[in-house]
Formats: sequence, structure tokens, C-alpha cells
Amino acid sequence: MKNYLCKWIPPRADFLATLSADEQKWMGQYGDYLNELLAQGVIVAHGPVINDGEGYGVSLYQIADDEDIADYTSQDPIVKNGVGHYEHYDMPHLSARK
Repeated sequence: MKNYLCKWIPPRADFLATLSADEQKWMGQYGDYLNELLAQGVIVAHGPVINDGEGYGVSLYQIADDEDIADYTSQDPIVKNGVGHYEHYDMPHLSARK
């Protein structure tokens, strides 16, 4: 198994305060997508991080050795709609409570 911390970076610093109607819809789809991966056991945890009014998303993935993390993050509805991007960080070890 491979482990990753994935950081979703919004397209602008004030993104959360200035969401368009389309972006609000896509953010809902983003949450649904991550929750589905959580239910499947692909994601261990996910959630928003807020820092001085700005934010980004964090997800912890645990995937098979023959899988590519970009295959998951590129299918995220918010990214597919051109809103923000992901950074991927390899985690050599991930311990999680059950």
C-alpha cells in the first residue's frame, strides 16, 4: 500500500468567501466524491483547513501499490471543472485509528 497526503489548492485566496453558484455546486460534488472514496476505504480522512480566513482541503489516501494517486485526484469533480488543483505528498508510513 502507498499513502499520500493530498492538498487541494483553491484557485484564489478568497475562494471560500467568493464562491459562484457553479463553484458552490462543484464544491458539493467534491465533498460527495471524497465521502464516496472514504466509504470505499481509499481515503482514510479528509476535511477543510482554514487559516486566517483562507482555506484548502486535505485528504489522506491509502492506495494499492499499482495505483496512481493522480488517477483519483484528477477525477475529483472540482478539478474536472477547472477549479483549483492538487498537490500530492508521499507518506512512507500512515498509522490511523480504526
